[in-house]
Amino acid sequence: MKDLKHMIYFESLLDNADNELVEQAKKDGKMIMGYTCYHIPEVLLNVDNCVSVRMRAPRTGSIDISTYYMSNYVCEFARALLERAIEGGYQFLDGIAGVDACSMMNRFYEHFSILKCNDKDHFFLPILDVPYKTEDFSYKHMQRQLEVRLLDAMKEHLGTDISDAKIREAVALHNEVCAVIQEISEMRKEENPVITGYEFHILNLVSYTCPKYLILPYLKETLAELKKRKPDKVLPRARVGIVGSEIDDPEFTKMIEDAGARVVFDRHCFGSIPGREVIELSDKEDALPQIVRHYMNTSECARYIADNKVKQRRETADRLAKEFKADGIIYEQMKYCDFWGFERALVSHIMAEEYGWPVLSIDRLYNARGSGQLRTRFQAFVESLEIKKIQKGGKK
Repeated sequence: MKDLKHMIYFESLLDNADNELVEQAKKDGKMIMGYTCYHIPEVLLNVDNCVSVRMRAPRTGSIDISTYYMSNYVCEFARALLERAIEGGYQFLDGIAGVDACSMMNRFYEHFSILKCNDKDHFFLPILDVPYKTEDFSYKHMQRQLEVRLLDAMKEHLGTDISDAKIREAVALHNEVCAVIQEISEMRKEENPVITGYEFHILNLVSYTCPKYLILPYLKETLAELKKRKPDKVLPRARVGIVGSEIDDPEFTKMIEDAGARVVFDRHCFGSIPGREVIELSDKEDALPQIVRHYMNTSECARYIADNKVKQRRETADRLAKEFKADGIIYEQMKYCDFWGFERALVSHIMAEEYGWPVLSIDRLYNARGSGQLRTRFQAFVESLEIKKIQKGGKK
């Protein structure tokens, strides 16, 4: 297929956490709020004078220093973030919205604060307590956490206008970005998509890591370009979806597609599902409680242990595989990710035995692009899916 006009530029934006558009936002007088998890409503970090940046550690090499502080048994995402923080890579932030989602990230927040990895006088790092269930009292608890620990702190430290009107303005901009990403995502349902999984991963990542008001024009132009793009004549050998923990490296997706597959849905942390759904707001109540319900209801995090959430995650994977016409599912988890470790080990079997999906179950390093073992496993999985299709086609 013809190369997308802005793809090289998008790739360059992902080379650094403090990218060109973040620097432009700072020149525009914006305050930069970092966050690491879907449990923090991204849209609230874009209220008034603030813009959000989902934290990554691109081009991570050695993580020896952070390992010294955090041990070998902490997930490499948390360690990579701390390594970058110790190097001074997050000095551009004006605050981080922390969340008590897992012990690994708690260690990162703790060391970030103790080691004073950001020396701005107004810098702040609140930690929000996240419920394990989606009940009425849970929504109220989360709303109170956001009011007191996040929004009030943004007002105090950054001078942010946290009024309902400003929150609704942030939702409107957020929804514009989500609508574009969703429309592009729908193109992956076609038998011969005009966008690869790697390209979509890039587009989705820049929507998380760049200021919304600056990246939106580029995304709209890319959407218009895709509508006129001609697909390759050769169909992918297999269609797969990814389910699991954090993936902020598009090279992981590229590795799968180099094995002959096409990644057609992304239900993982940093993916578009959840994360790029439009937030529907009513005028009958304030925006904040509606935002809380939206994020808690759409969250697919394995931290939620209530029966309804356990069932929701399985049914979502099954529904997406059907909607995007996948041939198989890749369940992945970062090494030492406790929640997704239990989820992957169990549900990869359930999806195969009870739902009938071919499943590849893997654990991986944060920077997995150089893993020959993973590449071999992807190739074998694609070949197995091809054989299943041949056998299915031969049955009368």
